[in-house]
Amino acid sequence: MPNPSVPPQKGQRQEPEERIKNFDEVAQGLTKEQALQEANRCLNCKNKPCQMACPVNVQIPDFIQHLLKDDVKGAISKIMETSLLPAICGRVCPQEKYCQGACTLKEKFGPVSIGLLERYTADSARKQNLTIPPTPQKESGFKVACVGSGPSSLACAAELRRKGHKVTVFEALHKLGGVLSYGIPAFRLPREVIEAEIKNLKKMGVDFEENVLIGPSLSIKELLKDFDAVYLGSGAGLPMMAGIPGENAVGVYSANEFLTRINLMKAYDPKSDTPIKIGKKVLVLGGGNSAMDAARCARRLGQGEVTVIYRRSQAEMPARKEEVENAMEEGIKFSFLTIQKEVLIDENGHAYALKCTRAKLGEPDEKGRRRPIEIEGSEFTIPADSIIIAIGQKPNPIIPKSTPQLKTTEKGTLVLDDNQKSTMEGVFAGGDIKRGGATVLLAMKDGITAATEINKYLENKGAK
Repeated sequence: MPNPSVPPQKGQRQEPEERIKNFDEVAQGLTKEQALQEANRCLNCKNKPCQMACPVNVQIPDFIQHLLKDDVKGAISKIMETSLLPAICGRVCPQEKYCQGACTLKEKFGPVSIGLLERYTADSARKQNLTIPPTPQKESGFKVACVGSGPSSLACAAELRRKGHKVTVFEALHKLGGVLSYGIPAFRLPREVIEAEIKNLKKMGVDFEENVLIGPSLSIKELLKDFDAVYLGSGAGLPMMAGIPGENAVGVYSANEFLTRINLMKAYDPKSDTPIKIGKKVLVLGGGNSAMDAARCARRLGQGEVTVIYRRSQAEMPARKEEVENAMEEGIKFSFLTIQKEVLIDENGHAYALKCTRAKLGEPDEKGRRRPIEIEGSEFTIPADSIIIAIGQKPNPIIPKSTPQLKTTEKGTLVLDDNQKSTMEGVFAGGDIKRGGATVLLAMKDGITAATEINKYLENKGAK
């Protein structure tokens, strides 16, 4: 019988004083005993609220029932009926907003730790060689190009390959994974996890080409000569700056540059070709997950003082609660209700401080968060050796700028119809180039939805 009153399992973690010295994964996951105990908390609800809340419709109660029987092979097979990235999602998906947020046990006993169970299933299956990718249907004869190798394109490629289409994924960088690889640090998402799940797509027959910049070097029009359809999942690679005086000074980084250099170019290693030196006092502007990632990376680099500057209160921070808590455990300081005004620059053109003002919260904005209002006469400065701006990003503009047939909105996102079809025949899109910045799971949802529409498009194309 289920025993929901048992406290939720959280798994083992590196201690803060140790993890700030390395880039190894912080969360260690569940042991077999912990996983079985956590699985036994699940009520196996008939209406499956957790599954209904999952954007990619993972069959959560069903895979948990397999775990209860110690049937890891059955559990991973059940998950992979709808998602081929379970080890990734188990780590970086904000389950508290989706499956766990809808769990029947949430209010009285605390939700089932669905993310940890998904991670345990995927990791155990990988270590035991129990992961068997779905077998594609009969070859259709159609070819589809997926631009970008982030979560949206990977999800789209997997679903299209299931249908028997020939799929090629094009990646501009030298490493596959898109934002999973360049944006998320290894202490949250180990590189071997990304590589293993991409390998499953390769086993299905998905082809990958790295170092191919679609747009300037190989146009969409040229792609359509060789492919029957194109999916654009090129992400949000354009950083948003703060728009304040001095932000172009030496020592000021965008989070995109900082995290890419850390994650892809190993800039944390002094022997790297492109080492990064941030000094002893680092300021990070922003309150989202990228800001937490940047701050935690900076803490590991300099072992100095890292402070997050955020214009609202902690309650309004868009970052996952656990990531904020991780940062605080690691000794990162927070200056809430603080608005950046100007980067102060020395005679050598290097940033040495940030001028700020205090703020108070006003009425909610269009997203429901209370607006920060400057307090007159509250100016002050914070010393800084480096400043990292992590206030958001926009869709990568390279493809739209080189492809006039693709219309964009004022925010730089692609104009799409209800079926995720662009203004160019045969071209579909999703993920951050559609949303302007979202979670891995919503990017995957877009990829899966677009794959369904692309499949219909190809069927109609073949019928003509």
